[in-house]
Amino acid sequence: MLTVAPARRNSVSSMTCSRGVSASASHNDIGGWSEFEVTSWNVGVQAELYQQAGGAIPTLTWQSTITRSLSTPLVSTSTFSNILEASYALDADETRGLLAGVQTVHVLADTSLVHVSPSVVGYVGGYYQWPNNWKLTARVGIQSFGGAQLLSLPQFSSFTQPVVRLDLDRMDDDDRLYGLTAQIAWVTKPSYQLVFRTPLYLSRN
Repeated sequence: MLTVAPARRNSVSSMTCSRGVSASASHNDIGGWSEFEVTSWNVGVQAELYQQAGGAIPTLTWQSTITRSLSTPLVSTSTFSNILEASYALDADETRGLLAGVQTVHVLADTSLVHVSPSVVGYVGGYYQWPNNWKLTARVGIQSFGGAQLLSLPQFSSFTQPVVRLDLDRMDDDDRLYGLTAQIAWVTKPSYQLVFRTPLYLSRN
């Protein structure tokens, strides 16, 4: 954000809702490329609970997302993710600041034969936004996972390991958000993820 709005105490100053689908295709040396198919849908809400507005208390943001799997080799699941983040701006234009937050993830399967314990991530970080509206955000945290039992497969052990995430975003003149996310999570060996985000619009004349 480039401007600071008036403080609104003890109320939700803004709320946005989102929904969408995820699709993927995979490749291996034996079968080649798999079909490109929709794998899940999601619905989310994000609310700004408190706005710093130049004060000493940081901006508090809450985000909740429900994701439902559609195509899975084992069993369909519903994932509930909640994030509470505090953002403390170091200047009036909020172009640089500090972050701290916690994320919880609960996975519910359609069968009692599958049990996944909750995952909790606590993190700290910071952000910097250049005059051309490019914004870099870095987060470093610790992830704690309670383990899982999937049908007759060997049990997945619990672990507590670090996680690192970098986000590079840019808003254009029409408020469309483009971004790139790179994440390394030790689960328990390093797992790498690279995601490119771009808006898609449907129009009809």
